[in-house]
Amino acid sequence: MSTTSEGKWDWNISAKTSFWSWGIDEIWSYRHLLFSLVRRDFLLNYQQTILGPLWILFQPLLTLVTYVLVFGKLVRLDIGNVPPTLFYFSGIVLWNFFSDSFGGTSNTFRDNAHIFSKVYFPRFIMPVSVISTHFLRFVVQLLLFIFLIAYYVLFRGFAVSYNWWLLAFPFSIIFIGIIGLGLGLLFSVLTAKYRDIGNLVGVAIRLLMFVTPVIYPLATVPERVRWIVQINPLTPLFELFRLSLLGEGIVSVSQLLYSVLFMVVVFFGAILVFNKQGDKLIDVV
Repeated sequence: MSTTSEGKWDWNISAKTSFWSWGIDEIWSYRHLLFSLVRRDFLLNYQQTILGPLWILFQPLLTLVTYVLVFGKLVRLDIGNVPPTLFYFSGIVLWNFFSDSFGGTSNTFRDNAHIFSKVYFPRFIMPVSVISTHFLRFVVQLLLFIFLIAYYVLFRGFAVSYNWWLLAFPFSIIFIGIIGLGLGLLFSVLTAKYRDIGNLVGVAIRLLMFVTPVIYPLATVPERVRWIVQINPLTPLFELFRLSLLGEGIVSVSQLLYSVLFMVVVFFGAILVFNKQGDKLIDVV
């Protein structure tokens, strides 16, 4: 805690918990800690590795080669008029961002209990640092994806006509990141209380990919089972991402509103639970 020049408290640290235990001003006052945590996570991921930061590109490229060979050459999934390299890479980079954000933040209390028990800072700083690190990785992969689009347009004859949908692709990224963060915050409370939930998170992420249009477009899903994929709030956002950058995708206003509503409910509900349970979980973990 600290005081202003007039002797008033800026904030007061106590054992009492609440559903909204911090404000934007308090988060801003710890911005330097946030930057340090992002830098630490980035360096730890690539120190003492052969390729270093090149792993950011090597991992999705290796996955891309696998998808093109298996789903493009062997299984021969129908992906429309989009070149297989562009179609699969769009799904890979977006899914990696979601899965890494969800999986990374779901272990917030379990991985940082030794820090939380020794020093005070807004607990929300830690999951934000995790998703910020993964967002930086995503930006690098997105730049490579845009470069591939330019290559196919200029040298391979891929024709794509951009319209106002192009302006929507940042929103698809932001919404997916918020959903990943919200789900991660909810499961961080569960994994702190029940450690075996952490194993279920990994399985759930892998299973969720199959009902998300990562390796197939929504248009190729049979009508009788398409509702299963459309229940997934990530589906409209993946389709929006491809529609905005590649010109192909099925997007409806009702589905987008469904995704936005899900995002808002999950995110704010997760923050309330995270704040209320955060300090109580220190003794558990």
